[in-house]
Amino acid sequence: MDHYYALIMAGGGGTRLWPMSRQDTPKQLLPLIDDVSMFRTTVDRLLPLFPSERIYVATGRKYVAPMHQDAPEIPLANYITEPYGRNSGPAAGLGAAVIQKRDPEAVIAIMTSDHHIAKKDIFRGVLEAAYDLATQGYITTLGISPSYPATGFGYIQQGEKLATINSFDCFNSRGFTEKPDPVTATAFVASGEFSWNSGMFIWQASRAMAEFERQQPEMYAQLTELVSTLDTVEYDAKLDETWAKIKDISLDYAVMEHADKIAVIPVDIGWNDVGSWVALFDVLKLDQFGNGFKGGQPEKVILDTKNTLVYSDKLTVTIGVEDIIVVETPDALLICNKNRAENVKEVVNYLLKTKHYKYL
Repeated sequence: MDHYYALIMAGGGGTRLWPMSRQDTPKQLLPLIDDVSMFRTTVDRLLPLFPSERIYVATGRKYVAPMHQDAPEIPLANYITEPYGRNSGPAAGLGAAVIQKRDPEAVIAIMTSDHHIAKKDIFRGVLEAAYDLATQGYITTLGISPSYPATGFGYIQQGEKLATINSFDCFNSRGFTEKPDPVTATAFVASGEFSWNSGMFIWQASRAMAEFERQQPEMYAQLTELVSTLDTVEYDAKLDETWAKIKDISLDYAVMEHADKIAVIPVDIGWNDVGSWVALFDVLKLDQFGNGFKGGQPEKVILDTKNTLVYSDKLTVTIGVEDIIVVETPDALLICNKNRAENVKEVVNYLLKTKHYKYL
């Protein structure tokens, strides 16, 4: 697999993990689960399969320095930098264009920097199987075996079986469905034909660019013109000019939903999209009462407390509470009911609207 590359998408803001996740320190730069950042954990997961020179990172300019400090083995030339966020479509397209120019035979696995994957060996095994499908011209997506009828994830329906590769069953995809209602999600899970859309795709660089050319011709033309200046003194200025005009669109909407020849590999890799404080309950080690703790707490005092998450470097005492989230940083304190954790994003929007930028 000498032409196999990983492209880590690492530009998200993580607003639902405020107040820890901020504009200057988004969630991928934080040690939310392990003692190292989620970005470093992502790199370590990939290194047994991809040498560092074949790992690329798509991120904002201001995050390159801290990420390079976290993972100095990845060459600086492998950072696909954005002047500012334009969603995952342009970032993935630019990454594919850059890698294709440097290696026309490239196969690219698009990863994310903020997912928790417990079963690392199975994860690397399914990436090898996906590579085989990609070399046959398929756009391969990793489908997560659903553990409950989630309404916050997209779904992929599997069609006829294509092959079994490395013990992984591979199927044609019948298409994507975005975040269904509870009744539909329940029917999806009961049918056994649907997987959660992990957002991880494996495709030939040439195949990726052909889909951009077919479905997003204006963006394709912009990216092609931009990459013609790659590794020259003109590139940075051309990047700024291009990014001011390029469409703000997700990769799913840009090309994946209407792409040709898509395959899906349903797999259980112990996956969790750590996008909110509630999601951490699924990946942290909880005590017998369902409580989770993170941070350098010298001590903790827990009396009659259940299903509560505490992130703090201070001694934190909880007495007679249940279903509470407590997050403390040097300049902010969040206390909310576990069932209202999704509303944290609304707090970030309010702070932005009221120009409390120092807290963002």
